[in-house]
Amino acid sequence: METNLEQKLKNYRPSPAAVELIKSTPILVLVGPSGVGKDSIKERLLKTGRYHHIVSHTTRQPRINHGVVEQDGVEYHFIDKTTAETMLDNQSMIEAKLYSGNLYGTSAAEIQAAHDEGKIAMTDIEVQGVEEYKTIDPKVMAVFLLPPDFKTLQARLQKRYGGKVDTNDLRLRLKTSLNELDHLLKTDYYLAVINDNLEAAYEHIDGIVQSKDHVAADEPEARAVAKKLSEDISEYLDQIA
Repeated sequence: METNLEQKLKNYRPSPAAVELIKSTPILVLVGPSGVGKDSIKERLLKTGRYHHIVSHTTRQPRINHGVVEQDGVEYHFIDKTTAETMLDNQSMIEAKLYSGNLYGTSAAEIQAAHDEGKIAMTDIEVQGVEEYKTIDPKVMAVFLLPPDFKTLQARLQKRYGGKVDTNDLRLRLKTSLNELDHLLKTDYYLAVINDNLEAAYEHIDGIVQSKDHVAADEPEARAVAKKLSEDISEYLDQIA
């Protein structure tokens, strides 16, 4: 049986005012597997003063990242499912999706804040959310961050979780990564960027955003890395099955 959230999300549409807000605000969304460095890139971009961080809403509980518990209003707006349902009823979300049983979404209020500040609205979201943004406005910039290889991704995941990664949790995350990579490889609206070096990746992304045409010259090479990463993850999951 579907939950109330699932029912409300099935045919959810943002309000006409929210749609116009999206079209009148420059937006950058970052996508990529867990451990690829989305938070670090966001922090570096924010230091320029040109970006406004969209704090997403979620119904999941705060986690511990790098030994520190996530804070409400910083990493996410942590809300209960009743509040999420009310926001959906009021069409207060731009996009919202269920991920691992929890709602993740961005509010119109966050986009409005960026618009009023004259800044680029920026956040990291799931691939389903990118689809929602692109449906509203194809000009939304979507950057898909990639590790240089599978070995690097494994090392980053282990470091993120204090050197201890539960096998079942790792399997779930890698399966999700496969789905995300599949989405990248089957669509043409992402800009794929390899995060091998934080400063270089930041400069590359900021350059794409500031450019007139918002393109990446090394897109074919990055997509080749994504294809190899997908193959390596698949092979690894077969080995631990």
